[in-house]
Amino acid sequence: MTETVPVGLAEGADSDAATPLHVVGADGLDAWAAGQPPSVGRWLRRIGYKAGPGELAVAPSDDAGGAVAVIGDPAKADGDRPLRAFGAAPGGLPLGSYRLAHPLDPVAASRLALGWALGAYAFERYTPRKRAPALLIWPDGADRAGVASMAHATQLARDLINTPAEDMGPSELTAAAETLADDYDAAIRVIVGDDLLKENFPTIHAVGRASDDPPRLIDIRWGEEAHPKVTLVGKGVCFDSGGLDLKPASGMLTMKKDMGGGANVLALARMVMDDKLKVRLRVLIPAVENSVSGNAFRPLDIIRSRGGITVEVGNTDAEGRLILCDALAFACEEQPALLVDMATLTGAARVALGTELPALFCNDEPLAAALLAGAAEVCDPLWRMPLYAPYRKLLETKIADTSNVSDGPYAGAITAALFLEKFVKPVVPWAHIDLMAWNPSDQPGRPKGGELQGPRAILAALRARYGRV
Repeated sequence: MTETVPVGLAEGADSDAATPLHVVGADGLDAWAAGQPPSVGRWLRRIGYKAGPGELAVAPSDDAGGAVAVIGDPAKADGDRPLRAFGAAPGGLPLGSYRLAHPLDPVAASRLALGWALGAYAFERYTPRKRAPALLIWPDGADRAGVASMAHATQLARDLINTPAEDMGPSELTAAAETLADDYDAAIRVIVGDDLLKENFPTIHAVGRASDDPPRLIDIRWGEEAHPKVTLVGKGVCFDSGGLDLKPASGMLTMKKDMGGGANVLALARMVMDDKLKVRLRVLIPAVENSVSGNAFRPLDIIRSRGGITVEVGNTDAEGRLILCDALAFACEEQPALLVDMATLTGAARVALGTELPALFCNDEPLAAALLAGAAEVCDPLWRMPLYAPYRKLLETKIADTSNVSDGPYAGAITAALFLEKFVKPVVPWAHIDLMAWNPSDQPGRPKGGELQGPRAILAALRARYGRV
């Protein structure tokens, strides 16, 4: 498909009129300022500018060149700061166009462009943005195609997550998947409502049957049959009331984001197809609304899952793992070369790692190493947590093969991952990513609301392992 220029970036036709932008590290600030007109150094000293990561300043110049813009080089920062810190610029600099005043290496130029685009995002479906972003002329050496792909994929995920459940239920999430499949000539099949029972997806049906918008399983396929099979599974709970184990009002305020795993998987699929990776891609998204009605599934119901494992429902608010277990069992029936699921699964992962750091669980050491290497390469952090086998006893129940929750307050993220592991064939390399998919407050490059977390790291790992067509 034809890519448009991401929001916040611009072609260089008018670059001569753009304000020069200098990327300067704190340790090189004095030397850089000494080479500028004296008025620049005086101004920066007056405002106490230190060139911290992403720190912005616009200094007037007493020569004919006009003002000079400066942004602190975040290259030595950790986590995702080398990328995200650039996101302060579109809203923090005065309106207008900016051009890089000096060359950067291709990695740094690409990070500048992508970070800028991430910071320029605004969700405008219901109200226009308050101000336009400052524009960055494409830096020389930047990977334009890669940056555009990642920026557009991030916008897709953010827009889907930010849209309220009234306008983003299972049917609308399906429509978004169908649009994506159509854009990339991918095949798509959707199993809806009671057909889920006919085709043996009982846990997906049980969780979603109380909603007026029927549950469904989205199944996308792309790529050549001869290529290695890579399957992505995303949790698509479009709203989570908690079911009969009803959440308190405060707990529902962000539950439109509970399809964040599905949104991230669709964004990742978009990047994989853009990148033309040498894989046979499959995307599975069980899309449901966990509602309350007369036919809602109940605490202590026992459901025989697709994999034949009987599951006692210890809590209806642990519904995400129920829809995923059928999808994971289905994925393993064709024994993919690699299987990754993404889900806003547990508050316990957020207690352990906070909102910015997704938890990674993995049954395969080479795959875990590849994902962590990809995370470091592209500043898309993941943190590995253990599939600690002794905790399987916490899921035991006397009248079914397993409960969907433990009966205590401890190790919630681990027991959720161990539950999912029961439905994955041991021979299939599998990674489970428990993510927030949401920014609780505005930060540079991270506007409040829905977020892409992990797909760039996964893409880097897939690219290193399989290469491009």
